[in-house]
Amino acid sequence: MQYSEIMIRYGELSTKGKNRMFFINRLKNNIKHVLSVFPEVKVSADRDRAHVYLNGCDYLPVAEALKDIFGIQAFSPSYRIEKDTEALKKAVQELMLSIYQEGQTFKITSKRSDHHFELDSRELNQVMGGAVFEVLPNSQVQMKQPDINLKIEIREEAAYLSYENIKGAGGLPVGTSGKGMLMLSGGIDSPVAGYQALKRGVAIEAVHFASPPYTSPGALKKAQDLARKLTKFGGDIQFIEVPFTEIQEEIKEKVPEAYLMTVTRRFMLRITDRIRQERSGRVIITGESLGQVASQTLESMQAINAVTTTPVIRPLVTMDKLEIIEMAQKIDTFNLSIQPFEDCCTIFAPDRPKTHPKIANVEQYEKRLDIEGLIEGALSGLKIRTVSPQAESDEVDEWLTSLL
Repeated sequence: MQYSEIMIRYGELSTKGKNRMFFINRLKNNIKHVLSVFPEVKVSADRDRAHVYLNGCDYLPVAEALKDIFGIQAFSPSYRIEKDTEALKKAVQELMLSIYQEGQTFKITSKRSDHHFELDSRELNQVMGGAVFEVLPNSQVQMKQPDINLKIEIREEAAYLSYENIKGAGGLPVGTSGKGMLMLSGGIDSPVAGYQALKRGVAIEAVHFASPPYTSPGALKKAQDLARKLTKFGGDIQFIEVPFTEIQEEIKEKVPEAYLMTVTRRFMLRITDRIRQERSGRVIITGESLGQVASQTLESMQAINAVTTTPVIRPLVTMDKLEIIEMAQKIDTFNLSIQPFEDCCTIFAPDRPKTHPKIANVEQYEKRLDIEGLIEGALSGLKIRTVSPQAESDEVDEWLTSLL
């Protein structure tokens, strides 16, 4: 027998009450986006579960993709069977003979959503259990934690058999908690921060600062590829490239070396906040981890944060580097992140950055700069691309010559 569909069970969505269908519809759309690389696959969803119809597609790659989609608690590959008692008995016997191993216990769990079917759930359990004993007379039934839990579902269109229960990613469907702007540098930390935000339902747009010729096309591609790695958790991501060369050169020329990093980060936060405002984002997300580098002390964070009242989410703030690396390896971004391309946070980096910057000093140094003019110049050159699970489908959606 060949799998015909995959039945998906929801996680936290079961607690959402009147908003339940909002969460379910968002999850359905996310599944469609992630599985768009399989054109023959179709997706539907109702209040109880979602269904991925394979239509002849290979089950394994589809299952691998489903494991990473937030909002899925578990899923089961299923066989579609004619809605007839004798056909069901034959299918149950064939399936059990193929999966049963000596000494295993089993259980039949039936659900009848089509109440016109000739047997109710209790009768289905009894008849199908008897069918198993006909071909496996030495097998044993166990109601709690059996080795094989064979599930039978009678729907309007057909009957379905399943026995596997594969764990999903959990969390909330991406987009159900609003949208945030992820400051994606290309290092190890920021993709992990993006992953953590996605898990709690925050849709992300990736803001990447590029400073050619100091940063290379390879660095830009690496950041785009990192964004693409994150699409498997909930679908397409908008990748926003910010031209940052002029600002960094001005800061380098007019700000004392010890304060270069603080002023640079303040500009990045200002620009990201302006983009967030224009694109209806609610928060800014960063990969900062407390004490990891000079710009990530409490004093530095305070000085940098002073330029905005927008909430700045730091999912990694209490994690150490080894924990972050372990998470990066889990989500398959680590090997990309360690590619040797410099990003704009490392160029012009001072030998002795100020770890306890004073806001009054920062503000005094920034008076030497045309803050608003520099920001407007950067915003006028934004490039926005849609990053999809398929690299070849990426295209430039907008080449902005003014602020969005």
